[in-house]
Amino acid sequence: MGDDTSRRAAAEFFGTFWLTFGGCGAAVLSAAFPELGIGFLGVAFAFGLTVLTMAYAVGHISGGHFNPAVTLGLWSAGRCANRHVLPYIVAQVVGAVLAAGLLYAIASGKPGWVPGGFASNGYGELSPGKYGMGAAFATEFLTTFFFLFIIIGTTSKGAATGFAGIPIGFALVLIHLISIPVTNTSVNPARSTGPALFAGGPYIAQLWLFWLAPIVGAMVAGALAKWLYEPAGIVETIVVEERVAEVS
Repeated sequence: MGDDTSRRAAAEFFGTFWLTFGGCGAAVLSAAFPELGIGFLGVAFAFGLTVLTMAYAVGHISGGHFNPAVTLGLWSAGRCANRHVLPYIVAQVVGAVLAAGLLYAIASGKPGWVPGGFASNGYGELSPGKYGMGAAFATEFLTTFFFLFIIIGTTSKGAATGFAGIPIGFALVLIHLISIPVTNTSVNPARSTGPALFAGGPYIAQLWLFWLAPIVGAMVAGALAKWLYEPAGIVETIVVEERVAEVS
């Protein structure tokens, strides 16, 4: 990889690492902590804050995707160059897996700790609310669709400059408030992969859904946004997007 691509991939690695470690860490370490647990609301804000903070920390380097579905959704909208797609996705998955590994090492330092689902995503018996596969797929598709729609809209020409990280971070909070009971919220195949590898077989067997549904939802949103915004000259070209993109 060239120097520019390496820097971009490194930014995606660190951003996805922080998203997985911060969001899943809140779920594993803090959600049900005795008497002072942060619960669903706290976990939802943890995920939103990871994106918000890293968007401003490294978003100006890579565009701040931190998510294979976001990368492919922006690619389908004409806002991610072909040469960046694979390096971004590899960096995102590696960052998520490493973050999950370090989180597992930290969490297992508590005597008597039981990993359980380890903040993994699932449907049926592995869903927090025991929602079926169809409900899980629909939830992941719809929430990722609107996540990409918000990302593209708030980073398009004519949107308020420099503030996109705020609505995007809050969008992720809202998505978690909606979907934690259904799937434990993915909308991010990398975030799903890391914890699943440590949670074990049943979660790995269901991982396909948490790649397929978010990616399809994101790419449909990208194609629709390109059609919706392009006639008005709102969608940026790949060249401009690479220069000014700020957030995931």
